[in-house]
Amino acid sequence: MKQKCKSLLPLSFCLLSASLSAQGTPESACASGERTLSADSLVAADTRLDSIYQSLPEIMITGQRPIVKAEQGKLVYDLPRLIGSRHVDNAYDAVKELPGVTEMEGRLMLAGQSVNVVLDGKVTTLTTEQLYALLKSIPAGRIANAEVMYSAPARYQVRGALINLTLKPNTDAPSSLQGEAYGKYRQKHYEGFSERVSLIYNRKKFSADFLYSHTHGKGYTLTDKDALHAQTDGSTHHITTDEAGRSRSHTHSFRAGADYNWSQAHQLSLVYNGNYSTYHSLMDIFGTQQSDTRSRSRDWLHNARLDYRTPFGLKAGAEMTYYRSPSSQQLHSILQGEELAFRTEDCQRINRWKFFLAQEHDLGRGWEMNYGAVYTTSIDHSYQFYYDTHTAAVRRTAIPADMQSRRREQTLNLYAGFSKSFGDKLSLDASLAAEHYRTPAWNQWDVYPTLNLSYTPAPGQVWQLALSSDKAYPDYWAVQDAVSYLGGGYSEVRGNPSLKPAQEYQLQLTHILKGRYIFSAWFSYIKDYSTQTLYQSQERLVEIYKYLNFNFQQQAGVQASVPFGIKHWLDSRLTLVGVWHREKDDDFWDLPFDRSICYGIAMLTNSITLSKKPELKLTLTGMVRSKATQGIYDLPASGYVNAALRYGFARGKAVLTLYCDDIFETGQISPRIRFATQHVTNSYGCFREAGVSVAYKFGGYKEKKRAGVDTSRFK
Repeated sequence: MKQKCKSLLPLSFCLLSASLSAQGTPESACASGERTLSADSLVAADTRLDSIYQSLPEIMITGQRPIVKAEQGKLVYDLPRLIGSRHVDNAYDAVKELPGVTEMEGRLMLAGQSVNVVLDGKVTTLTTEQLYALLKSIPAGRIANAEVMYSAPARYQVRGALINLTLKPNTDAPSSLQGEAYGKYRQKHYEGFSERVSLIYNRKKFSADFLYSHTHGKGYTLTDKDALHAQTDGSTHHITTDEAGRSRSHTHSFRAGADYNWSQAHQLSLVYNGNYSTYHSLMDIFGTQQSDTRSRSRDWLHNARLDYRTPFGLKAGAEMTYYRSPSSQQLHSILQGEELAFRTEDCQRINRWKFFLAQEHDLGRGWEMNYGAVYTTSIDHSYQFYYDTHTAAVRRTAIPADMQSRRREQTLNLYAGFSKSFGDKLSLDASLAAEHYRTPAWNQWDVYPTLNLSYTPAPGQVWQLALSSDKAYPDYWAVQDAVSYLGGGYSEVRGNPSLKPAQEYQLQLTHILKGRYIFSAWFSYIKDYSTQTLYQSQERLVEIYKYLNFNFQQQAGVQASVPFGIKHWLDSRLTLVGVWHREKDDDFWDLPFDRSICYGIAMLTNSITLSKKPELKLTLTGMVRSKATQGIYDLPASGYVNAALRYGFARGKAVLTLYCDDIFETGQISPRIRFATQHVTNSYGCFREAGVSVAYKFGGYKEKKRAGVDTSRFK
């Protein structure tokens, strides 16, 4: 089964308000075009997967002024001021600076759970990877502020944690054209490049924007495997392999949008998102297994959304998403005298439509009411065909059967909620959503309550209690009855048509002191939690990667985020996190487990102003994490040190940044399994990344941002 890094080993250890600052700015799977098929590749040394625990975001202070305030059910951050002195050049990196945000496996997490990122309150159907690629292509300066909700009210049409990035408003000034040009060069064993141009045009009640970005380059990975593979006949096989992978990719992202305002706050918006990417890879394995694999793939995405807003609280819209991802693989492998040789062609094609209607009312005296309906339907038409190319020189290993399917999903969501302000200190936001989910395997109703209670006893002090519930649906390809191979014939990736959606519940208490210091405590419970896991088969000489449902996953944790500084030249932040993590599965193949562990994370970020005229700033970031577990994996301790030098010139219109991530090449971890009959160690190559970027604004550029698309379940 083919999966990108996002779906691999989702370690929801998630630091509830924890923030792990990324080792650089790893490109998303969509942006890089790379395809990662298994849990092992999670920690492969490529631009996306520097470590399972990738980044502790930096906390929230510039100077001594409060940078966050509480509103009904949400925390509103002055994000431009938060990232002012940081090595941040796009919206994705800006989001990672928010307190409580964690980047893990190339995915953003908040408060121990996956977080939805929306733009201007518009929720779309782009997958997570496509949305992240979009965020990485947008200048950070387009953001006005960020609204963080640990439990999103139903009116946002998403459940769980939510980050809403709002845009700087347009003005009714005379016609204007502004823009930004950006370029980046990076070196991580091989070179990579990024180019971006962004334009925005305003003319009274009409505005339009255009964005194009191109990311391209080469990738290099090294993996050493050492395994003892026991089988039911009593034999034990010692597997040692050295794997080297080389790849090249191109990703073109573009979007165009227009807004028209007329009458009294009536607005009609139309936006188009497009993406085209190509990926080619060569993988050679030596040792116990001799294997060579040649892969290539192409992705197309087309997404269009129409929104209409009225001044009396009515919102309506429709969205269409088309995604197609054909790929091919040529593999030849010999393992202990058995040959596996084939060529495969596969493709995932998704057609998805979404329609929504929502209404909000201001009832007076601090009361507000909202309700609405959202209908989504999608068709997944996928196939995988195998063609035998064996040489008959050695014993032949049978290739898997072909797969072809057409699956339809339908979701109807009905919701209602209210909010109430009790003076200036206390506010309540609550909602209830009922959702009907129908697929060939599922046909059921579920209810999702949410609650946000905020108390502000004094200026700069906030107490917030959040209760959230959600259901996480499997990726489209994860439920296909398909079999693929990772690297060589020893690693087999299987789909699971019976995979269940996971039910998530979380309770969190957050305290903000003096508008600067953040303290959090949380508890989460996920029933039928699923992740892609590794298992050494007792019947065949093959290790199997497959999504499986556990009984549950539980987490409890605390976090403290403390900023401090020296006058106007040093701005530092210390983040400390403690987590208790437990996972249980009574039917994990033939090896039931119930594992728990406590671990800690510490991160220190320093922003040093070397000179104000010219503007010259240095950022140093360090992180350490103790050992942890995930499923039957043991994860060793790790840490890293990053540095960036930022130079502003041309009267603030241009910024030149030099950076080096994972300076000592210590960020990559090598997970191991020592559980019952399972014995595997995968050691991944670790490479520091260095690069330079330059951005230039012209025409008095005032940024604008568009909504992204949810593509989290595509390949």
